[in-house]
Amino acid sequence: MTALLERQGLVEMVKTAQASGARLHSACAEVGVSVRTYQRWIDDGEVQADGRPGAVRAQPSNKLSGDEQRAVLDACMQPRFADLPPTQIVPALADEGTYLASESTFYRLLHAHGAQQHRGRARQRSHKPAPMHVAHAPNEVWCWDVTYLPSQVRGLFFYLYAVIDLYSRKLVAWEVHASENADLAAELVERARWREKLAGKPLVLHADNGAVQRSHTLRAKLQDLGIAPSYSRPGVSDDNAFIESWFRTLKYMPTFPSTGFGELDQARNWCRTFIDWYNGEHRHREIGFVTPNQRHSGQSKAVLRQRRAVYQAAREANPSRWSREIRRWSEPDHVCLNPRDKERQAA
Repeated sequence: MTALLERQGLVEMVKTAQASGARLHSACAEVGVSVRTYQRWIDDGEVQADGRPGAVRAQPSNKLSGDEQRAVLDACMQPRFADLPPTQIVPALADEGTYLASESTFYRLLHAHGAQQHRGRARQRSHKPAPMHVAHAPNEVWCWDVTYLPSQVRGLFFYLYAVIDLYSRKLVAWEVHASENADLAAELVERARWREKLAGKPLVLHADNGAVQRSHTLRAKLQDLGIAPSYSRPGVSDDNAFIESWFRTLKYMPTFPSTGFGELDQARNWCRTFIDWYNGEHRHREIGFVTPNQRHSGQSKAVLRQRRAVYQAAREANPSRWSREIRRWSEPDHVCLNPRDKERQAA
């Protein structure tokens, strides 16, 4: 539909073009309307508004009556159907010899009366904003989680505990164990805090809502260490995206054993080799293609400065090969976990 003011403007442009000698079909094509549409818009020399929104239309002959619609809604609200979708309700009624309406009509009526968004006892997805944290330097925000490492025995797994620094992407702590429990997690975090010399310094530790992450043992340890806990929203794995992304990187490495690890020591040795490479050799795209170790230690600024100097020298040696300025080698000055729209625009 075209608004009345827009119609009037287009008609005026067509008339102006005609007054200058243009043919009607050419003028209409230029403004993007057909001659028939242009003629339909004008009645007795006046531009008419679109009559479709206010048109009176006959009710469909097959529309459900008010009583029939109430029967559908009453059926959906029966205790036995309260936690079932129409795809289950309609065939159940048919088995009892009752047909009220099609599944699509059931859905349409439930939506119209606000009864379809959440049915049954299943917990609704959280609509609270995700917890947001901003790191301007290393050791301000850590993210951690535990992931399964398959063994060569069906149903048996090893458990990789991993803590990543939000700002530098460095794995500041990791261990592989044969079980998952809160005591091991608490000891890992405590050792990492002492190794990074963070006594008396503020630190946020973000995690999801797993049993170990929410355990009283770990939370008591965090309180003793002065570490502020942070948790993802229930059922929202994206709230801890940095560690989840790292787990994916680890498991999609070509050397990751496709048949599983034969024993615990093999899993530990493989993870040690991978993490040494990741921290010390892998140039991470999101931090300016420097290694996590370089960014964590503050060496990244000198690395990027040297890189810019190399590019500048290459441009001065062969200026004809450069149509624009050299690549702007830089790193982000902060990293945001779960940024709001405002932070995304500023990034």
